[in-house]
Amino acid sequence: MLAEENILIMRRRKAAMSVSPALMGRSASLQRNIGLETHTSRTNGISERNTMGLRERKKARLRQQIIDTSIRLFRKRGYENTRIEDIVQILEISQPTFFRYFPSKDAVLREVGRRGYACIQEHLETELSSDATTAERLHRMYESMAREVESDRTLWRAVVLSGAMDPVRSPEMRRPEETAVRLLRDILAEGQKRKELSGVFPVAHLAEFMEGLYTTIVRRWAVGLSGSEKLSDRVRSAVEFFLEGARP
Repeated sequence: MLAEENILIMRRRKAAMSVSPALMGRSASLQRNIGLETHTSRTNGISERNTMGLRERKKARLRQQIIDTSIRLFRKRGYENTRIEDIVQILEISQPTFFRYFPSKDAVLREVGRRGYACIQEHLETELSSDATTAERLHRMYESMAREVESDRTLWRAVVLSGAMDPVRSPEMRRPEETAVRLLRDILAEGQKRKELSGVFPVAHLAEFMEGLYTTIVRRWAVGLSGSEKLSDRVRSAVEFFLEGARP
């Protein structure tokens, strides 16, 4: 039995050694190809991701260029006198390309509106984290925002005329507006807890009144219905008027 087993082992070794070089070559080539295909697949995946990333960056860059160019023209020529044709001519793009990013020039200003609400939210959050009194918070916040609007009256006139920050005319502004009002309610609620504001009126009513007061003043000033008085002066008076009525 041992002798027979040894014979079988020897035969198997000879059979293994007799495999043709061509078959061995194909086997090695197949292994190399599998490795190459795996590597190529991974490389293609990375390349596709890089291409997608580049494409998205180009889109984002052009979108920002459309916004910047539009704002520059709104400031220079006025919102009413700026045409989409003027914007695309400067950027050397077609009108269909413009419309792939924005359905109208009003939509460009809604982006400005979103940034405006983001700025308001930042001011509110800053005041919420401070230890100042409610009066100090409101004066500092609204007067600071008024100075920012004052420094760019032409643009904000365009924003007002287009309704870019109006949650009624621009429904997509409702959520940013609600966020800003909620933060304002938090400031006023703290004022009531500190006994700096009257608790007779619901916080929601106080917030709506203050926000409406500020918005009305900015709109009238932006389109020239408030005479020559500075916006920051008018806002300062409005905040004091509000506080006078809301104090306990």
